[in-house]
Amino acid sequence: MHDDIELTRGRVRRVLTERIVPAIHGARAEVELAWHELDGEPVPPADGLALDYTPTEVGTPWGPAWGTTWFRVTGTVPREWAGRRVELLADLGFDVNMTGFQAEALVYRPDGTPVKSLNPRNQYVTVAREAEGGERVELYLEAASNPVLLDYHPFLPTREGDVRTSSPRQLYRTRTIELGVFEPEVFELAMDLDVLLELQAELPQGPRRARIQQGLDDALDVLDLQDVAGTAARSRAVLAPVLAASAGESEHRISAVGHAHIDSAWLWPVRETIRKVARTSSSMAELIDETDDFVFGMSSAQQYAWLKEHRPEVYARVKDAVAAGRFLPLGGMWVESDTVMPSGEALVRQLVYGQQFFETEFGMRCKGVWLPDSFGYSPALPQLIVRAGFDWFFTQKISWNQVNVFPHHTFLWEGIDGSRVFTHFPPMDTYNSQLSGMEVAKASRQFRESRVATGSIAPVGWGDGGGGTTREMVGRAARLRDLEGSARVAWEHPDAFYERAMAELSEPPVWVGELYLELHRATLTSQHRTKQGNRRCEWLLAEAELWSTQAALEADHAFPHDELEALWRQVLLQQFHDILPGTSIAWVHREAVAEYERIEAAATELIERALAALVGAGDREIAVNPAAFDRGAVPAGGALPREEVAAASGDVAPVTLVDDGDGGFVLANGLVEVRVSAQGTVTSARDLATGHDVIAPGAEGNLFQLHQDFPNMWDAWDVDRHYRNMMTVLRKDATLTGELVDGRAVLTLTRPFSASSLTQAIVLEPGSRTVLFETEVDWHETEKFLKVAFPLDVRAAETLAETQYGYQRRVTHTNTSWEAAKFEASMHRYVLAAEESAPGEAIGAALVNDSLYGHDVTRDASGADVTTTMRLSLLRAPRFPDPETDQGVQTMTYGLVVGADVAAATSAGALLSSPERVVRGEHGIRPLVVTTGDGVVLSNVTLAHDRSGDVVVRVYEAYGRRARGTLTVRGEFASVDEVSLLEDSIGGVDGADLSGGHASIDLTLRPFEVRTLRLARA
Repeated sequence: MHDDIELTRGRVRRVLTERIVPAIHGARAEVELAWHELDGEPVPPADGLALDYTPTEVGTPWGPAWGTTWFRVTGTVPREWAGRRVELLADLGFDVNMTGFQAEALVYRPDGTPVKSLNPRNQYVTVAREAEGGERVELYLEAASNPVLLDYHPFLPTREGDVRTSSPRQLYRTRTIELGVFEPEVFELAMDLDVLLELQAELPQGPRRARIQQGLDDALDVLDLQDVAGTAARSRAVLAPVLAASAGESEHRISAVGHAHIDSAWLWPVRETIRKVARTSSSMAELIDETDDFVFGMSSAQQYAWLKEHRPEVYARVKDAVAAGRFLPLGGMWVESDTVMPSGEALVRQLVYGQQFFETEFGMRCKGVWLPDSFGYSPALPQLIVRAGFDWFFTQKISWNQVNVFPHHTFLWEGIDGSRVFTHFPPMDTYNSQLSGMEVAKASRQFRESRVATGSIAPVGWGDGGGGTTREMVGRAARLRDLEGSARVAWEHPDAFYERAMAELSEPPVWVGELYLELHRATLTSQHRTKQGNRRCEWLLAEAELWSTQAALEADHAFPHDELEALWRQVLLQQFHDILPGTSIAWVHREAVAEYERIEAAATELIERALAALVGAGDREIAVNPAAFDRGAVPAGGALPREEVAAASGDVAPVTLVDDGDGGFVLANGLVEVRVSAQGTVTSARDLATGHDVIAPGAEGNLFQLHQDFPNMWDAWDVDRHYRNMMTVLRKDATLTGELVDGRAVLTLTRPFSASSLTQAIVLEPGSRTVLFETEVDWHETEKFLKVAFPLDVRAAETLAETQYGYQRRVTHTNTSWEAAKFEASMHRYVLAAEESAPGEAIGAALVNDSLYGHDVTRDASGADVTTTMRLSLLRAPRFPDPETDQGVQTMTYGLVVGADVAAATSAGALLSSPERVVRGEHGIRPLVVTTGDGVVLSNVTLAHDRSGDVVVRVYEAYGRRARGTLTVRGEFASVDEVSLLEDSIGGVDGADLSGGHASIDLTLRPFEVRTLRLARA
């Protein structure tokens, strides 16, 4: 029996591949080909159509890396083809296994109308659905010769990832460009055989499997291989009873949605993504026109905005398909962003600008957040999803875990504040489903909620590089709608799936906390300049909004809505999950760094304009504090002339700096005493109030450690546990000097190491518990990982790492495989290790930073003594996809907060990331917004997005406990409403006092709760 099965399978595969598929297009006719290879960047389609074209022939090499070649195809449909479907067949030199990762083209008619794309899995263009015969054909192909960077031997260093360093050699050679007659019965036969062949391979031995195999044999017995088109209908008739057998009522139900998951940048630059979106959208609009039930979903408002700006003809087709309910805007975000590293306000803006675009352009809002491919998901996200008005969340990436299998597919995800969002992972474990027999069977077999729920989602189509759904996938779906032995497949909007799933799972399982991806951990560190630019620009834009709002209210200053929104959208684009994580080609990161520099300059100009209006004309130095916490005498959100700051700081103990006699120094300021060795390591950091030294006995903090870093796969993405097995401790060749500078103790450390060197200023300021380490590394390593360690005399069962609007707790032990897998973890501005202690006696330490996101924590014990070692991840040197990752001078500042609790860590982290600004003017600034209450932190102040002039203030509870306090906003206001993150009214605020030239609002916040208030101006 086994031999019979294998003979049938082998027979079907060969006939299908060698006879039936080639016969899908029967008669062929030659065309004339001309071309024009552009010298530089792409040109608009109208310009491309007007180029001078030179005759060429099929078989001619074309296309250097990142080039654009326009082909003109002309010909005549043979008269004997009248009444037949005629298609242009074009193979530009494709590798069918690399869809989205190589050459592609968008086809235009002579009038500039886009038709559809050409790619390795989509090599046809409809010329006439029913030809007249004798008509003239003229089509233009805008062909992109993108290099293959991730092929059968991936992760090899390549300089093809930047147009500045790529080779000028031509990468492709055209194979086929001709007209052909499409044979519909042959195509349908191919689909019949394809689906049944894959279905029987997944079935257990039994009657259904045997009958399918017999049907396959019988169908081929009546197929004339020398006349496939003429006998295809007869062969299909034999298969019809096998395909007509209905699925059982209890079979798994798959909600298919067409999908392409076009990465907004990755192994191609943003400019190429713009064209990828146009190509894929054209093909999907064409497929929608040719089908009755197919639906295609595309996320990312940015990609629709690109279409609107760069390919309005394609956008018009998309808008029509959206109106018809067939092209589905998904996700409600500006891009499919990383969710671990962006600030809370940035994630809010992802949702605000995404939904705003969809509502303006299509008159609708998305009901769910669609993020199939981000590298882990912050536990702050559920609250933001809920407070933005979404009903559901979708992802797939956690199925990539290296060690632990996630226990649910449909569940409630609970965030740090207790908010829960209904969540689904597709059990197919892919966001690029082909609706293969294996995938469909896997969905049924793996679905973990099958006792109480009936179905799952399948995103169907070629993705990452785009391409989308093919007519072959549509053909599979049609046969799998109701087929015995298979799950039932139907095209469906995800909203419909979620509505049904919510009804089926009245008590879904709950997952609490972060969705940690046990893979791609190095994305927290790769491409430091990109991450540094993100952090700086997030806080600069928040600062620009703060001062611009105050200037609008108090100085008749025009609020720069358009400028701020444009800058925010660019920051949001850079937070795409292959840009901010540092996993794109050199071209992408080169442009990202340049964009951050532009944004920083533009935001700084907005800040300076607003501050100039607020401080008046004058020549006094004004110290400006944009942070949400007081900076010495300068209040949060306020400014004081420098002489007033000095007068208010008179009772602060001075800093002392003493040479220890061994080449090291002792720094003290009345709050902390810090000993630094001649090697630049911190050997003691004592809290003078408690006497506790946070550095473990005999250990050294600020200890640089260099690891070999060669992951098993995915160089820029991954760091594998074995990296810890080889480490060089950097103690040698240090030079340390010290001096008092403007009242601060400043030590200067220099050290060469390996092929690199570092320079560091170790700084202690008056009145500060934070020792700062202002670091510059001239980095020239290859496949190395630089960390800095602080072994702490703190018995911490868990650490607190800041995330958006709060922190997440992580245990320091590795009792289970789930904890052991988190050997590299995320943070924002701080990570804290602390013991339980009496009020006012914090036994703990925090590491704060201005531009880092990765860290690790280990726990070592000797008897009852426990050392908690926290290490910051500083730099990496992967060679793929950017062989020059992070080479050159890199800067970062981190700090050790001595005697820290969560309040101290929160304020120190915020002050470091929002540094003091000095301007010249006449007078200081009273804060526009003031909060009181432990843990009540101001997040953002701006004017309403609807441009009404209303003031919008966002606050949150930062310490993880219930809080009571007040919010006071200076100005004349008529009313105060609580609003969603999208600024929709939730209801009036009871007890708001709007008298006396200010609004005073009593606040009660749950742990980590985010509240947004809107104040209407009187």
